[in-house]
Order: sequence, then structure tokens, then C-alpha cells
Amino acid sequence: MSLFNLTAVIPAAGIGKRVGADIPKQYLQLLGKTIIEHSLEPFICHPEINKVIVSIADNDCWFRKLAVAKHPKVEIVTGGKERVDSVLAALQVVNTDDYVLVHDAARPCIRSSDINKLISSVQLSKQGAILASKVRDTMKRSSDCGLIIETVDRENLWHALTPQMFLNNELITAIQTASHPKSITDEASAMEMSGMTVNIVEGRSDNLKVTREEDLILAELYLSQ
Repeated sequence: MSLFNLTAVIPAAGIGKRVGADIPKQYLQLLGKTIIEHSLEPFICHPEINKVIVSIADNDCWFRKLAVAKHPKVEIVTGGKERVDSVLAALQVVNTDDYVLVHDAARPCIRSSDINKLISSVQLSKQGAILASKVRDTMKRSSDCGLIIETVDRENLWHALTPQMFLNNELITAIQTASHPKSITDEASAMEMSGMTVNIVEGRSDNLKVTREEDLILAELYLSQ
């Protein structure tokens, strides 16, 4: 049993134009369900997660038509223009002393085993943490015109994944007091700006975010397995 009250937060107000679809990418179909349904399922089914807050755009005409929107664990809030705005809208309806697990709506391949690893790490350390996977490829930094500037040492480099888990009131404070709000790309970056320590929990590299059209093929392959 978890030592914390746990709430999942799913920001889902984005448009996702890079996939090339005429609807937001979280509503594209994978194996008979939408991407967001796959992303939500492990959190809804998790016995220790009490609520799942989904932030959707004000003009979203898709989510409420899904069966999952009527699940008793699911609560809907109106998100904002940027991802961080949608996250904050959800955090503000969660108890301040809850721990929140913020997960991308377009990461349909998250496994319950990774969620459990993250929760266990935070319970043990009492510090916020994120799932991440080690960088395996050679990393290059380029100029704006596409010329290689340098090869970046990949030692101790990680791909940040979600969910990312923090105490709610600490995350709210970090977002609201961030020195460079436009630089908040994930919850960990807001916590870093506030001087908070964030742990890394190694997660599965197949926890991909659907960003481009080819990601749909990979996601379907991982889900079918």
C-alpha cells in the first residue's frame, strides 16, 4: 500500500501538428483505442492512484465522447495554451499534500511496472523523481543552419520520460515562482529552477511519446507485444 495519496495528472490540451493529422494526436487510433485511452489505462487501473485529472482544451470535442471520460476516477479540467498551464490547472484541483504523477497524453506505452518503480523510489527517498532512459546514441550539437558544432559526451545523459512524480504543493510553488517560465519543458525543469533535488528512475525506452507519424508505427508494435 502506498504511503501517499496519489493523483495522476494528464495534460491533454495540445494540438500535436507534427503528426500531420487533422485531429489532436492523442485522439488518433492505435489497436482500436485512442492514444489517450492507452495512456490513461495504467493509471486508472492502478489500485493506489485515487484520481486521474485530465486537462483538455476549451474547444475539445473528442474527450467527453470517450467511455473513459465517464470512469469514476476521471475528472476533467480546462487546460491552457501551454503544457505547463494545463498541468497547473489540474494541480489546482488536487489536494496540496497529494503526490502527483504527471504523464503525457501521447505516451501510450507506459507500463505499470515503471509506474510502480517511480512510486517506490519517491516513497523511499521522499524526493521527487522522473522516469528517464539512458542516451545510447552519439549526441551532436548543431548550429541553426544544420552544421555540427560539437559531439556531446553522452555519459550521464538521459532522455526525460513521464510520469514525473512530485509533492503537489512543491510543484505548484515551483511553477508559479519559476524565474524563466517559458523554459519549463517538464515538471522536473520547474523543480530544478526552484532549487529542488530531483531523482532519476531508469525506465523502459519503449515509453515513447508520439510526436511524428513514424512514432505511431512503433507505438502500435510495442502495444501489440
